[in-house]
Amino acid sequence: MNTDNWTDQLPKALPTSPRALLLVNRHARQGQQRLEEAIHHLETLGFNLIEESTEDPKHLSEVILRYQNQVDLVIVGGGDGTLNAAVDGLVDTKLPLGILPLGTANDLARTLGIPNSLAEACRIIAYGEQRRIDLGWVNDKHFFNVASLGLSVKITQRLTTEVKRRWGILAYAATALQVVWEARPFRAEIIINGQSIRVKTVQIAVGNGRYYGGGMAIVHDATIDDQRLDLYSIEIKHWWQIILILPAMRQGRHINSRNVRALHGQEIRVNTRKPRPINTDGEITTYTPAHFRVIPKAVTVLVPSEVNS
Repeated sequence: MNTDNWTDQLPKALPTSPRALLLVNRHARQGQQRLEEAIHHLETLGFNLIEESTEDPKHLSEVILRYQNQVDLVIVGGGDGTLNAAVDGLVDTKLPLGILPLGTANDLARTLGIPNSLAEACRIIAYGEQRRIDLGWVNDKHFFNVASLGLSVKITQRLTTEVKRRWGILAYAATALQVVWEARPFRAEIIINGQSIRVKTVQIAVGNGRYYGGGMAIVHDATIDDQRLDLYSIEIKHWWQIILILPAMRQGRHINSRNVRALHGQEIRVNTRKPRPINTDGEITTYTPAHFRVIPKAVTVLVPSEVNS
């Protein structure tokens, strides 16, 4: 997607009484029960709302395109999967994004400093600053946080909506522990910065933002506007070795382990002997061979004013 015509322009200020398209995933962990509360807060803050919903979040981008000439911004309520479903529509229309963290992990909100408090998140949409953030891209699919293959795919396959709704953020840790002992290494080729690296790994993750998987950090110093992708590969011989790495993943310090390879660049390719599924922002959307790249300043998001841009 060519964004050269607008990425260098300053974001336009929102009007006094902005018209907002409100999209809430009713199937998100808090979606249905918090919808009326969100509408109340936003209308009190002066927003003129067009509230739309869809049973299938995959249609969110189509809804955004349909209303692009009738609104000043898009407000999305849900988790990272819901935001990912809306991203193509945001890129195409260039409309600013307001985030209501109503999902289980809310990793993009965490990266941007947006609190889980619904009232505070609404105030950020009303009074926050507009910040241009990067997107990751893999095989024609955009992602905010991370794209990965290996262990994370198995976790995604077992993290049902019912499990997430019942256990919340603990569902990620519990499911990870269940699949770790089943980990089987696979061979892959990583091509980055003109270098080909062959690895035997249980997980390859490519991050655009900082947080993913319920608050784990891809790398300790990653930001969502650093115009780079951060890759790590977990290369262990025995399943129990990953237990030693897990605590450091909360702060992104796992890259210091001798069993973890860390790389970064603007464009990365990953090849495997047979196609392997890739998880983008918590949804399985594509397969290897994979071509990753960063798209700088691709989306405008409303964030707390104190967050450095």
